[in-house]
Amino acid sequence: MTTLVKISSGLSALALLSATACATDPETGDRRISRAAIGGIGGAVGGYLLGDLVGGRRDRTEKILGAGIGGLAGAGIGAYMDRQEQDLRRRTAGTDVQVVRQGDDLILNIPSGINFTYNSADVQPRFQRTLDQVAGTLAEYDQTYLDVYGHTDATGSDAYNQTLSQRRATAVADYLSSRGVQPVRLGTRGFGEGQPVASNDTEEGRAENRRVEIKIVPVTQTDARG
Repeated sequence: MTTLVKISSGLSALALLSATACATDPETGDRRISRAAIGGIGGAVGGYLLGDLVGGRRDRTEKILGAGIGGLAGAGIGAYMDRQEQDLRRRTAGTDVQVVRQGDDLILNIPSGINFTYNSADVQPRFQRTLDQVAGTLAEYDQTYLDVYGHTDATGSDAYNQTLSQRRATAVADYLSSRGVQPVRLGTRGFGEGQPVASNDTEEGRAENRRVEIKIVPVTQTDARG
């Protein structure tokens, strides 16, 4: 990644996500990414949230079906994700975890400051209660794929940040698995410093970029049919 890309991607991400992507439901107050904004995010910045599942959908679906998890169909998909969204919001209320709706997908944005100490991939004990609440919900709504994404700020080398981000994603996935989430549903990927949501020129921006995200995607009957 060039220096120019690092600088411009951070500023572009902040503008896209803060000013364009998210809208507030006037009745519920929920933050959602609008369909119009999805097209704008689908470029270099934020496009990973719109891409295919880690490891490929076909392989992931085969493993999930092999575990006895079926697919959702029609209007049942949206209703299922609605209920899961509501439960996640309720169980993470009062924490810094953000729940964002993106079509029929959900994104949990978990600032690494509340679950990891600086330069560490060990889940902090004080965050385990919150992560337990998340795990309980994800285990209950098992007709979903789960991708765990790790991110860092731009401090340090690209190679080190890549490794650290992967370790953090794996640590969260392992914790969820230890709390009842079926491992076949989980995929992990570290993005290092390559997907900033804020400028790395300030401490506040770097703190926003140090995060873990959980992408929750419904398993559909279309997936099951291959």
